[in-house]
Parts: sequence; C-alpha cells; structure tokens
Amino acid sequence: MLKIRLTRLGDKKNPFYRVVVADSKAPRDGKFIDILGTFDPLVQENSIKIDKDKTLEWIKKGAIPTDTARATLVRAGILEPIPYKPKPNAKPPKVKEKKKKGA
Repeated sequence: MLKIRLTRLGDKKNPFYRVVVADSKAPRDGKFIDILGTFDPLVQENSIKIDKDKTLEWIKKGAIPTDTARATLVRAGILEPIPYKPKPNAKPPKVKEKKKKGA
C-alpha cells in the first residue's frame, strides 16, 4: 500500500519535512518512491511547497495520505478538508461541578 507522508530532515529542534510517496512498510525516514514537495513549520509565510499535479496523480494511483500529510495538503490548497460529522448517538461530555469549601 502506498502512503503520502512526511519525512523529517533538519537539525535538532529545527525540523524540515519532505512530503513523499512511500510504501507503508518502509521506515519513516527510509526508502521512498517520489518526492512531492517540502514543508517548513518554522517559517510562517509560504512554508508549504508541493507539486499539485504530481500529488493528484499519485492519489489517483491509490496513494493514501496520512493524517498529518492530509492536513498539510489541505493547508496547501490541494485537497478539500473533510467535514466534521458528529456521531449520531453521541452523548455530550459530563461536566463535574466544583464543591464549595466551608459550607
């Protein structure tokens, strides 16, 4: 199975990522098939540079983006975000009431 995922590069506390297509069994920073682009989380402006045509071609071939890679592709404007749908039988979370002291 092919995955679109991030490969970490850069120094300690100075991360830099490549967006790559790799076999799901390959290690994170190991063997990959193709480089789709780069992502620098420390730079605020234009930090995501990904080839849109190449990415969409790999998705058509069956490559599945990981959650982090999907979020990066959504931020780059290549994929549409998945709308949030609450579960039909979900109960609201319980809120604990605080007890007052000295009463």
